[in-house]
Amino acid sequence: MVVLNKIYTKTGDDGSTALGSGERRPKHDLRIAAYGTVDETNACIGLCLLHASNGNGNGEGGPADALVAIQNDLFDLGADLARPPSQDSDAGGELRIIDAQVARLETEIDAMTRQLEPLRTFVLPGGSPLAAHLHLARTVARRAERQIVELAEREPVNPAAARYVNRLSDWLFVAARLANDKGASDMLWVPGKNR
Repeated sequence: MVVLNKIYTKTGDDGSTALGSGERRPKHDLRIAAYGTVDETNACIGLCLLHASNGNGNGEGGPADALVAIQNDLFDLGADLARPPSQDSDAGGELRIIDAQVARLETEIDAMTRQLEPLRTFVLPGGSPLAAHLHLARTVARRAERQIVELAEREPVNPAAARYVNRLSDWLFVAARLANDKGASDMLWVPGKNR
């Protein structure tokens, strides 16, 4: 359990921050940027929740519940990235994203996709307030993915972490289409329309 008795510590005033392992790194370090962007994605999903509901009558199992589950996963992902895998760590002692979390997103993507007509062109970000915010979260998740992939080229990263954030951006895209009247209100790209 995390206990925060004091919010400011002044330990970062020198431009460094601590990883979960206690190692200090510059605040501009790629690992810090990666989990910072995961946190930014989570904040965007918080905005999505302003517009989401569980419109199935019983208050469970709808988009809001799925978004809250994703927010929790994103904290897991941040914790995963904040503690680099190492050979001397105790096996299974760290909180890591696992394949079951990736599989859950895939199952949800498949269920949402069955409700949509196939796309024949690209979708412009926008539409309903929920869809617009889901698209924003998607683009931030893509940035997090790029940073995680770059980080993985330099130092150890849990492979499931990159898979999770890749699926998440797909999930957010499909959910945005669903939020636009199951795709009927999607804003579609018309190539060269304004030339």
